[in-house]
Amino acid sequence: MEYNQQVKNRLRRIEGQLKGALSMMEQGKDCRDVVTQLSAARSAIDRTMGVIVSSNLEHCVRESLKQGEPTEGLVKEAVQLLVKSR
Repeated sequence: MEYNQQVKNRLRRIEGQLKGALSMMEQGKDCRDVVTQLSAARSAIDRTMGVIVSSNLEHCVRESLKQGEPTEGLVKEAVQLLVKSR
């Protein structure tokens, strides 16, 4: 699978959020602020995983349909992957 620039940019923003949380810790910022920053990063990671799985699923379903193959297994696998990531 090829990952588009949007997904890479999402990860760069997440990286920035994590660096920001680390910087906040080093500066002795209030734990609520640090946890808020970490929570935002976690939410962004969850959304990014969803984007990756859905994009891959769409690609795989299109390929399976072209080849006349069933797609039920692909959908189940994608759902299991998302559930496992929680």
